[in-house]
Amino acid sequence: MTNLCIDDAGWLQSVDVFRSPNFDSRPDNTPIKLVVVHGISLPPGEYGGGHIQQFFCNNLDPQLHPYFESICSMTVSAHCLIERDGNIIQFVSFVDRAWHAGVSEWRGEPVCNNFSVGIELEGCDDQSYNDAQYSSLANLFTALRSAYPRISDDAITGHSNIAPGRKTDPGPAFDWAKLTEYFKS
Repeated sequence: MTNLCIDDAGWLQSVDVFRSPNFDSRPDNTPIKLVVVHGISLPPGEYGGGHIQQFFCNNLDPQLHPYFESICSMTVSAHCLIERDGNIIQFVSFVDRAWHAGVSEWRGEPVCNNFSVGIELEGCDDQSYNDAQYSSLANLFTALRSAYPRISDDAITGHSNIAPGRKTDPGPAFDWAKLTEYFKS
């Protein structure tokens, strides 16, 4: 993957964009300082089909799968999705607050949506993520750190770490050591 570039409006250049309506403004003078890694598959354990994009854009058809009936009225989003092949899709400008973390806390600071970027990986807790996803995530984290210097080297965490007991993603199948190796390469 080539180096990623983020413009002044908070959009990645040269990636697919599906604009989600599920966002709002960050509180004034709130710097971006955290990246939250999530895992998602729709339906659970299945990949492809564009259902994640439909979900984040409030277009998920509840008739397509019984699970969709229980989630189709939710209004959630993430800044980006990294598909199984490493392709990155952006839903919300990094300048804006995506609705990805819910009730959360990081290093004593609540409401992580205010100061974080949410990155969804297409996957689930108990299935390995792909090398292409780790590579894309490392490249995206590097681009985010360049654009938003308040993000420190260690300011990347899982959803489960900011919402313990409530969330489990990206799950035990996510290999943090492997991600670290991609940062070094």
